[in-house]
Amino acid sequence: GNFEKAIEILRERGLATAAKKASRTAAEGMVYADYCPECKVGVVIEVNAETDFVAKNDKFVAFVKEATQVIMKQNPADVEALLTLKATGSEQTIAEMLQEKVLTIGENIQIRRFERMEGACVAYVHAGGKIGVLVNFDTDLAAKPEFVAYGKDVAMQIAALNTPYLNESEVPAEIIEHEKEVMRQQVINEGKPEQIADKIVMGKIGKFYKENCLLDQEFVKDNKINIKQYTQNTAKELGGSIEIKKFVRFEKGEGIEKRQDDFAAEVASMVK
Repeated sequence: GNFEKAIEILRERGLATAAKKASRTAAEGMVYADYCPECKVGVVIEVNAETDFVAKNDKFVAFVKEATQVIMKQNPADVEALLTLKATGSEQTIAEMLQEKVLTIGENIQIRRFERMEGACVAYVHAGGKIGVLVNFDTDLAAKPEFVAYGKDVAMQIAALNTPYLNESEVPAEIIEHEKEVMRQQVINEGKPEQIADKIVMGKIGKFYKENCLLDQEFVKDNKINIKQYTQNTAKELGGSIEIKKFVRFEKGEGIEKRQDDFAAEVASMVK
């Protein structure tokens, strides 16, 4: 009849269960991105689970969205800090909510990472949570629907092409030097004289920028212009200014080594 002791025991069992599941690979789940025009804060977050099936679970999706709201409103420094914060209108912390979801859903669930940006942003989620993009702008046009449509185009381009850099100055010098060396060797292997190899390489580096820097990339909806020109054209048409400041792209499970199940071997071991 001691309800407080019963709750304590159940919580201890829950923590033990969650700890056991924590060692299992979680590379599925979902990426979510959202923007609050009133508070001018955008968030992109990745929460992982063990199976893709869980990403369609309403309770899991609601938890991801609640974590996003907490990040927007309370601005935690990192995932560890986020876990200590209380959910909106609740006495439960995000860590306690996460533990509860592990118990009810039955899988290892982990908040892997998030990014929070202040100011004018556009958020985009692709393929039901496979990819999330958040783009941050310096603009006086954020309230216009035409700007939001433009921002979605930019975010979709980043999602589709997996753009690593915003502009040429963001590319690390060591990356450029490595690319030049590889390109130079390719040119020489093709039989071109060494004295003209460097000129050819400079042309190839220009192509590298066009492929890897967002502002230099051809706009996928109109390959006659690049993203920089599309941005300038949009700003002119809307009578204001637009500058892309930064962006982040999360892809679900990227960099996580997924477990490869041998189902044939598993079945064979069960019938022995």
